[in-house]
Amino acid sequence: MVNPQDLQRLSPYLHEIPQDWREDMRVPARLYASEAMLEDIATDRSLEQLINTATLPGIVGHALAMPDAHQGYGFPIGGVAATALPDGVLSPGGVGYDINCGVRVLTTSLDADEVRPQMNALMDALSSQVPVGVGSSGALRVSSQELQDVLRDGAEWAVRKGYGLRRDLEHTEDGGRLDAADPAKVSERALERGTDQIGTLGSGNHFLEVDRVSEVYDDEAAEAMGLRLNSVCVWIHCGSRGLGHQVCTDAVRAMQSAMKKYDITVPDRELVCAPFSSPEAQAYFAAMACAANYAWANRQVIAHSVRESLMRVFGSKVRRDDLPMLYDVCHNIAKVERHTVDGQEMELVVHRKGATRAFGPGHPDVPEALRELGQPVLIPGNMRSGSYVFLGTERGMADTFGSSCHGAGRVMSRTQARKQVRGQTLREELEQAGIVVRAGSMSGLAEEGPHAYKDVNLVVDVVHEAGIARKVARTQPLGIMKG
Repeated sequence: MVNPQDLQRLSPYLHEIPQDWREDMRVPARLYASEAMLEDIATDRSLEQLINTATLPGIVGHALAMPDAHQGYGFPIGGVAATALPDGVLSPGGVGYDINCGVRVLTTSLDADEVRPQMNALMDALSSQVPVGVGSSGALRVSSQELQDVLRDGAEWAVRKGYGLRRDLEHTEDGGRLDAADPAKVSERALERGTDQIGTLGSGNHFLEVDRVSEVYDDEAAEAMGLRLNSVCVWIHCGSRGLGHQVCTDAVRAMQSAMKKYDITVPDRELVCAPFSSPEAQAYFAAMACAANYAWANRQVIAHSVRESLMRVFGSKVRRDDLPMLYDVCHNIAKVERHTVDGQEMELVVHRKGATRAFGPGHPDVPEALRELGQPVLIPGNMRSGSYVFLGTERGMADTFGSSCHGAGRVMSRTQARKQVRGQTLREELEQAGIVVRAGSMSGLAEEGPHAYKDVNLVVDVVHEAGIARKVARTQPLGIMKG
């Protein structure tokens, strides 16, 4: 059992469990957090999971946890780990069940003052266009053949079909498509679950939010990203739905026997893994890429629905060209990247489980229009306190494999959250604060209440002060749609 007292403080916001703390650790385990946050982090198994992650074969540098860390499956949510190719392992638990759960932000030419009187109409329009809830299905159904195209081409497929703009792809991580995708590696059950869920939000912590820019910390960067003070933007948070969940389920099952084959022992069965070069890991990597592409197609179609809704409500005040995409980032993913470790450039498979890629200025994978600034990092908060837009930094590239936090991070389970507040009461409180709410269910709303999450302001302060990403702007909700 690890306690906060076991952590060595390396700086005001960085703590380490040294490699010799447990004999099976291959690298130290590092946690980004303020002193005040350590007590909450110690209330679940996230530190233990971080130490377990540090035992993975082929891991290099450090096992990392971001300040939004909390207990997950295998890795802590908020966990980052890199293994060296070709024989470092790939772990489905280091990606998660909602593959490419991610965030997309659209900016607008509208000001909050002109949107507020139309918020009910806008939220009704969005609710009619974007299905929500567990198992929700949309009007967009694809044939089995077309689903193969979705899995191969991701957001590119959606744009080709008329859902969005070509320039959206330039502002999507990896262009909204991972080349490793091979639909032949996706099970029939996963394919069945993906036929009717494109363009749907789902449930849990997924949301669609209409926000206003409430604070700007870097005028030049904010202007480059289309974030004006009091302007309106739209946040979309969702992932690969049932298809991605099934891909992870299938991989966990397949790798349980693979570990015996490769003589791999891990301290937690949730850390099932296989050498990246093995047939088992390659099959999962190809299926994971398909699920990631599916998620990008899903968010692309939802973004199209958002634009259609805004134009329906505001008429000639907005055109599609007035609703550009700031960026789209993914959270739950494993990617092959090049990073410098102990002075040596290495090819690594970087797992980001509830963590956001945050590449620094000048990186070729950052959109050309923003390359001098760095990659946008989108950090949703909660339904009351709002969200943040950051930029990646050189420091983050050196210290975290170019990674940042992905949100506020839970502090209580969904069951605990429902016991704390009734959904209807929460809705009334939010609407009294001027936030228009649309929810698939009141119990689902209660599960995702602000009380269930860490204070996002404290989380982002750690990221900013530690230098792994930097603040650009803060947004706060005018309207919220939850599953």
